[in-house]
Amino acid sequence: MRGPDHPSDLMHVVNGFQLSQAIHVAATLKIADLLADGPRGSDDLAVKTETDAGALYRLLRTLAAAGVFREESEKRFSLTPLGEGLRSDAPAPVAPWAALIGRANYWQAWGDLLHSVKTGQNAFRHVHGERVWDYRKRHPEEGRMFNAAMTGLSRQVSDAVIGAYDFGSFGMVVDVGGGCGALLASILSKNPQPRGILFDQPHIVADAATVLREAGVAERCEIRSGNFFEKVPEDGDAYLLKAILHDWNDEDALKILRVCRAAIPSSGKLILVEQVLAPPNEGLAGKLSDLNMLVVPDGRERTAEEFYRLLDLAGFRLTSQTQTASAVSIIEAVPLQL
Repeated sequence: MRGPDHPSDLMHVVNGFQLSQAIHVAATLKIADLLADGPRGSDDLAVKTETDAGALYRLLRTLAAAGVFREESEKRFSLTPLGEGLRSDAPAPVAPWAALIGRANYWQAWGDLLHSVKTGQNAFRHVHGERVWDYRKRHPEEGRMFNAAMTGLSRQVSDAVIGAYDFGSFGMVVDVGGGCGALLASILSKNPQPRGILFDQPHIVADAATVLREAGVAERCEIRSGNFFEKVPEDGDAYLLKAILHDWNDEDALKILRVCRAAIPSSGKLILVEQVLAPPNEGLAGKLSDLNMLVVPDGRERTAEEFYRLLDLAGFRLTSQTQTASAVSIIEAVPLQL
């Protein structure tokens, strides 16, 4: 009997990129949606997806071996509980993220990880000649895919965030960099008292009205656009930043926090929703995310101590850190009196 450190286990880790790309292709083809009503043959799926029947079968049987699908008799495939997360209507959809991270521009940046490790510089900018944010502005389809992925990730953690923190006592929640409004919509739908302001760049909030309307909170939420490096709305008593600071290096994160500090009233609260890095030898997911921040947006995941120092420099005092039932923590801070 071989031990857990057998070379084949290392090979499984080394070849993880192959499985990631296979799932990306299945998500892009919306295979899980086509299997939602029950098993289907690979030839039928090939017709529906306009793919080569033989190649699609080879993809599907590989993902069945990985537990994403199940191969039945006569080359028929069905969804597994794991694969249900790839459905478009999944409560916590993973498909938008899988569709994003396998795109050529994303993949190529990760292929230049060695550049980032050697220089400490951003791989995406090195490969594409511009920041990922500027690239997405010039390529609207990439921006839409990113927004869809972020909405999916928000839905994965929204229940955990709402369950771990009391938003009901606030009068106005300002969601800074809130994307299409998925998290804010969930907060308002579960808490009847607060009103909300969704704040992000104009091209990002363009589809937010639909999200808010479908959640039944459109009348309680105002959509505003702008640049959080320059100014944020001054009307709130709670300022929510979910997965914003990790997109930026310390210098830029400090600029964002200081803009929030200038807007927040003395009685207000700053609420960060972020991953907090685990101690050494733990928390692989968070540390892989940290590498992703290095490679793509030029940001970083942070330890609790690093959040404390950043908040202190920006004029905030950290008051609590709460681990949710998901991968993210809620970090609450209040403004230091000037």
